[in-house]
Amino acid sequence: MQFRQKALSKLQSPEELDLPVRFARPQGRLVLAVTLVVMAAACCWAFTGTVPATLDATGVLTHPDGSYLLQSPYAGQVTAVLAHEGQQLAPGQPLLTVTTDRGERTVRAVAAGRVTALRTRIGSVVTTGADVATVERVTNPADPLVAVLYVPGPSGAALTEGAAVDLTVPSLPAQQYGVLRGHVAQVGRTPSTPEQITGFLGDARLAGQFARQGDPLAVVVRLERSATAPSGYRWSRAGGPPEAPQSTTPVTATVHLADRRPVDWLLP
Repeated sequence: MQFRQKALSKLQSPEELDLPVRFARPQGRLVLAVTLVVMAAACCWAFTGTVPATLDATGVLTHPDGSYLLQSPYAGQVTAVLAHEGQQLAPGQPLLTVTTDRGERTVRAVAAGRVTALRTRIGSVVTTGADVATVERVTNPADPLVAVLYVPGPSGAALTEGAAVDLTVPSLPAQQYGVLRGHVAQVGRTPSTPEQITGFLGDARLAGQFARQGDPLAVVVRLERSATAPSGYRWSRAGGPPEAPQSTTPVTATVHLADRRPVDWLLP
């Protein structure tokens, strides 16, 4: 009965047609205006702004001509090791003495370079073609280093010569010395096989690491020089380390690609 009386009372009351209708409060209008401004700015940036793009890769510091694996042309027992790691060799300089069934034979350096790894010792038995040393092809160890990066094939298409590169050297903490600066000097035209990488670096283990995602493109990075830094190279932090990193040191790199637009137009 109570609800019926309320319903009848409402039907008998006149419509409030003369009262204005309020669509939004002033606070609501302010929020709507701010939202529209933000949306307009976002749309404008989407079509005219740019996004910095980078590419991460791994590689190694080396001299431009790389290294080679010195192999024994003889089978027998090593009776003398005539060089040590870090020693500079002249072409044809003796490295090992091997006693064979025909007497003593000498294993000599094929080309001038620095011994970076000895793979045998006195008393070891070697076979014909066995790897006995890794020799870096360099006449003067003080010559500038380069970084050789190995980039997965599909990613290499985005690389261009001159792109800036930041190199992190794990043995030199970035928090203390910063990163090593460089620029892309050359991008390989075809992917490198593990055998080609081994032939250049003289290290099958590294070649396997760089090629585990498929045959990569070799990218040569020229390091920026500095006349004031103790290392001779430019680092992101003033001064950098007290000395230059050694050749064959592994590095990780961030390559700065050309800026890209968030939205690409597809024209007919």
